[in-house]
Amino acid sequence: MMSTIKTVARDRSVTHFVSRILFTLVLVIVSLFFALPMVWLILAPFDATPSLTVSWPDWTLDNFARLAENPYALKSILNSLILGVGTMALVIVLGALASYAMSRINIPGRDGILYGLLLLSSIVTGTAAMVPTFQLINQLQLINTHVGVILVLAGGILPTVIFILKDFMDSIPKSYEESARLYGAGPFRILKDVVVPIARPGLAFIAIWTIVQVWGNFLVPFLLLRTPDMQPAAVLMYTFYTESGQADLRLISAFSLVFSVPVLLIYFFVNRRYGFRFHGGIKS
Repeated sequence: MMSTIKTVARDRSVTHFVSRILFTLVLVIVSLFFALPMVWLILAPFDATPSLTVSWPDWTLDNFARLAENPYALKSILNSLILGVGTMALVIVLGALASYAMSRINIPGRDGILYGLLLLSSIVTGTAAMVPTFQLINQLQLINTHVGVILVLAGGILPTVIFILKDFMDSIPKSYEESARLYGAGPFRILKDVVVPIARPGLAFIAIWTIVQVWGNFLVPFLLLRTPDMQPAAVLMYTFYTESGQADLRLISAFSLVFSVPVLLIYFFVNRRYGFRFHGGIKS
């Protein structure tokens, strides 16, 4: 009987050991799968002859010198910042107001409205709405303007933002607002001085998420912006070809690294300033 128990225990130990090895092996493979593009992004810009494979570079800064000679490269980064920051500001203001109203006012069918907006924004993608979007912006005479692109991008992101921020607004104790009302604070004063400071981590998350969504968006700016000096970096990158029609990996690799730096800097700034740790909607 004892020998049988020992055999079963040994088999279980071996099985557990093998399963841990397989699990670790899978994690290593998946990590390499995601790490290789990042390694290429770091090394290829400094390679005199970059390729699509990851290899030790022949160190040079000529790729960045060629990038600086492009008349639209750095301007496209500025255009991306304008679109990202403009969309972020519009989305945060409208999203905070709408989510606060949805949280505090008992509207009939409120949850259905929220889920319906979220579902429609997921189903009706930019490709499906491409023609009516262009016609609408054209009638508003906002073609080839950053304002038109910001309005379209904000409209597509707002349903998700309202859905996310409503949870933060629901987690804020109403007793805080009632105390503020006793001292004569109005709705907008309560929102500015009570609700927004408590929901600040959620707003910081929305700010970063919005910029990331806008930063890599290609279709909407490509559709609405006609001239190269107005186009953001995600669109301009598709023009980096050699005279023979091949992708210019020297420009693409250098521009990709420069293109990723502003988002990283914004993330670290917001994370350091506001943080992303939550406890019931209140920063811990």
